Amino acid sequence: MTKPTTTNTGIPVESDNESLTAGAQGPILLHDHYLIEKLAQFNRERVPERIVHAKGAGAYGELVVTNDVSSYTKAKLFQPGARTESLARFSTVAGEQGSPDTWRDPRGFAVKFYTEDGNYDLVGNNTPIFFIKDPIKFPDFIRSQKRLPGNGLRDHNMQWDFWTLRPESAHQVTWLMGDRGIPKTYRHMNGYGSHTYQWINAAGERFWVKYHFKTDQGIEYLTQADADRIAGEDADYHRKDLWEAIERGDFPSWTVYVQVMPVAEAEGYRFNPFDLTKVWSHKDYPLLEVGKWTLNRNPRNYFVDIEQAAFEPSNVVPGVGFSPDKMLLGRVFAYADAHRYRIGTNYAQLPPNQARAAEVNSYSKEGAMRYHYNEPNVPVYAPNSFGGPHAAPERASDGGIWDFDPAIVRAGYLQHAEDGDFTQAGTLVREVLDDAQRERLVHNIVGHMLGGVREPVLGRVFEYWKNVDADLGKRVEEGVRAGLDGGSQG
Repeated sequence: MTKPTTTNTGIPVESDNESLTAGAQGPILLHDHYLIEKLAQFNRERVPERIVHAKGAGAYGELVVTNDVSSYTKAKLFQPGARTESLARFSTVAGEQGSPDTWRDPRGFAVKFYTEDGNYDLVGNNTPIFFIKDPIKFPDFIRSQKRLPGNGLRDHNMQWDFWTLRPESAHQVTWLMGDRGIPKTYRHMNGYGSHTYQWINAAGERFWVKYHFKTDQGIEYLTQADADRIAGEDADYHRKDLWEAIERGDFPSWTVYVQVMPVAEAEGYRFNPFDLTKVWSHKDYPLLEVGKWTLNRNPRNYFVDIEQAAFEPSNVVPGVGFSPDKMLLGRVFAYADAHRYRIGTNYAQLPPNQARAAEVNSYSKEGAMRYHYNEPNVPVYAPNSFGGPHAAPERASDGGIWDFDPAIVRAGYLQHAEDGDFTQAGTLVREVLDDAQRERLVHNIVGHMLGGVREPVLGRVFEYWKNVDADLGKRVEEGVRAGLDGGSQG
């Protein structure tokens, strides 16, 4: 008899297939504790190499925008003539650090753009699709492509067992088993954002987009026989090729395109446009050229620049956003969480990950290996009254919002008839406490405030307690002012 799946604490699991969402097209909900448990546990399975995409290579480069796509996005890096420094990392998916570059495997295609509005990370593959469509299946998929726990060997039976039990994998497996399953080099393969993203223009209009990086070197691939031979001769074949090409000035480049879908057309499109196992027909949504992306500088230190590089789909800038793509939404959580575990809490301060934006005004503090910090006079909390940074919705990306039922909002609880913030506190003071308890309450508040509360906070505190109870607020203010006057006279 098949045993039921449970959480790590033995609680029966409702589904291995679908994450909990707000409606069929809605965002994944944080209280899907089994999804979070699976992803968080998965992110902590290996030390210290990446669990997925462990073996790779990378280089620095630049995106130059050659076309005008400003009618679709206000993102500064995509405006006509914009030049943006970037970092790329290419990788195999299933292999470990020492695995051959020429195994049959999808290739990771991750790009970090250092924009003036912060880092924008596009984390994709050399295929426009993927094996699964819901992140709750991701840990299981990767384990099926890794090694058996008993003998530590890779196992084709395990791979095909998973694939055939997940028929949604058919599109990706067909790609994988075809010519493009083993690219000749990293320079001779396309890259894809794979997911559906959102672009927002200056007028607030929204569009769904897919990214395509078309290699200018041409698509070339290895036969299985050549790949097997090279694996035994030079396990770092692709890493060496990329390095040597850049060193000799043969800078690889890609022409960047997007497919653009009006939001209104998504619901009626013949394929679900947010399903990562599907593509959009180029006949329906032709490629629109954006610009030229070139890699022209090798890392000075492989470990510092490439191994410590942290790409995360959660990094989007104004003019770019997410979509109801469930795999994308799961990765928005999982990647940053993996970096905190693998590299450390302050991974964003490392050279390849550090923002080139003019200002980084964060309330993050402390944690292992921290070396950037705010001036001592900057408050460590928000909101505050002393000049610390405050959220600026007009400057931020609103790309985490899209139309669906129910609507995505940032909202507090619905207010009921007596839900004022001060209502129950006032009831406690007037109807529950006796005179002696109220006296001690006043004494405690006054004593605490005399410990250093000053304007403009002081006046707000008096108003705060008056809102709780008028008499209480009056007594607190009288007590504090008497204490302050006494202190100044002393």
